[in-house]
Amino acid sequence: MLKVELHCHTDIDPSDLIPYSTRELIDHAARLGFHAIAVTPHDGYFDPSADAEYARARGIVLIAGIERTLQGKHVLLLNFPAACARVRTFGDIAALKAAHPGGLVVAPHAFYPNPSALRRTLMDRHAPLFDAIEVNAMYTRVIDFNPAAIEWARQQDLPLVGNSDLHTLAHLGRTYSLVDAEPNVDAICAAIRQGRVEVRTTPVSHLHAGWTFGQMVVRGAVGRLRRLTRGSAAR
Repeated sequence: MLKVELHCHTDIDPSDLIPYSTRELIDHAARLGFHAIAVTPHDGYFDPSADAEYARARGIVLIAGIERTLQGKHVLLLNFPAACARVRTFGDIAALKAAHPGGLVVAPHAFYPNPSALRRTLMDRHAPLFDAIEVNAMYTRVIDFNPAAIEWARQQDLPLVGNSDLHTLAHLGRTYSLVDAEPNVDAICAAIRQGRVEVRTTPVSHLHAGWTFGQMVVRGAVGRLRRLTRGSAAR
């Protein structure tokens, strides 16, 4: 079984200010015994080629990815070519999947109370597009928005994957997936589509949740301000 994380952000992210590099993430994931990770910048495609050998030397398979925004909602597109960064509609995702059946479409933080969550209306309308549903690491024993996603996945007979939605290294490893596959990208994605995956998860403390969420909010705001400033300078 491979220990897998499918939702990570690093300092290449065009939206959020992330304080660690892709290679620092690889080193940390290797220390925690991970076998595969996906880097998923917000609306920016991650091509693993520049870091693949570095990761391979540390026992890590790197997976190409993007957290694409469609209609203001987030969708994880994994193991697709760079053209996936240009999808603008859910219909485009259907065409992308038809052209590249080895890819994986995951619904992240689907029922969380944030504006980027897909929620039930879009999930129901586009159910055939999804290959897996995320169990998100950001929850406590008291506050947990994952059960709705778990129930929806059960109704649709779709597998669950455990993800960190990583914005700070300290959050890695509390929720992850165990995948029954050979250590290569296509085999991992195929195994998940086929349901050969198990979620391992532990709730975080309220203190950890508050600290991590606060870091995400601040870094997101700084990242957006930086992007706006660069846009103004370019004009």
